[in-house]
Amino acid sequence: MVITHSIKNQPRDGDQEAGEEGKLSQECKELLLSLPKEKGWRTSHLYKYQGFWCQSREIESTISFQRHFQASDTDVVLATIPKSGTTWLKALAFAIVSRERFPIFSNNHPLLKFNPHDLVPFFEYKIYANDQLPDLSNLPQPRLFGTHIPFASLPSSIKKSSCRLVYICRNPFDTFISSWHFINKIKPRSQAPMPLEEGFEMYCQGVIGFGPFWEHMLGYWKESRDRPNKVLFLKYEDMKKDITFQLKKLAEFLGFPFSVEEERGGVIEKIAKLCSFENMKDLEVNKSGTSIKNFENKNLFRKGEVGDWINYLSPRQVEQLTKVMEEKLGASGLSFEVFS
Repeated sequence: MVITHSIKNQPRDGDQEAGEEGKLSQECKELLLSLPKEKGWRTSHLYKYQGFWCQSREIESTISFQRHFQASDTDVVLATIPKSGTTWLKALAFAIVSRERFPIFSNNHPLLKFNPHDLVPFFEYKIYANDQLPDLSNLPQPRLFGTHIPFASLPSSIKKSSCRLVYICRNPFDTFISSWHFINKIKPRSQAPMPLEEGFEMYCQGVIGFGPFWEHMLGYWKESRDRPNKVLFLKYEDMKKDITFQLKKLAEFLGFPFSVEEERGGVIEKIAKLCSFENMKDLEVNKSGTSIKNFENKNLFRKGEVGDWINYLSPRQVEQLTKVMEEKLGASGLSFEVFS
């Protein structure tokens, strides 16, 4: 039932990155020597691989994913840039597509007992992490997967098959603040916190995990416009504004539309409540344990609010990031409301 894969024990604190690069394959070590690199947020370095910034172990698992994954036409891939609503989207999609197997009104629903990242595993952090090549053929249909990998770097089998992709992104202002808080929570205790000013400058330059954020967004945005039946593009703010409408759109896209009886019976509202930030944060399973690498589940939930950036960014920083967004996203048609 639960889509989990064994993960080898991971080192904690200061051991982590030192151990990570030492465990890389010779092929990956040689590749790193040829890649541009910058100071990392959590680890010493981020490397630019196929146009995006990531850590060394992420590169190795991404390469394995690209080489070995074979998509099925019924697969669903949930894609996000970090801290844009990933956990929420996984919970919602799982609840929608599995509601026949797991009735939404059940007191034993999997989302009450398991973190969404265990039910919808990441390609790069779980399935292909640590040199694993798991057999995915026996997973329940439709198979649900998650990834932070940009569209351009997805395996060709995903792009060429009839599998569906759902992408959610968030106002870059809130994404930055959420990322900054999260990174400082999970950084090794032996490292000093990342100053907001330093992180902000790196973010505006595109140097953040799976960034630049604008390239990540635009890859899925353009594909959603070219192939709307293949890629559904969602915004976090729209989900917060009208979850009922967005859930109906998501269910329709996934091929699991709500019936009139379900709508009348409150199924949509029940899914929204089950997967709400407040409910998930309060569940015991999300207060302890780890579901992504060695990051504690409790750190996945902070505020889940729209507009919290206003409590942190100076007028100069707001102007700077606004200018970046206008320059990078302005001609694309992709825009965000700036809440002030």
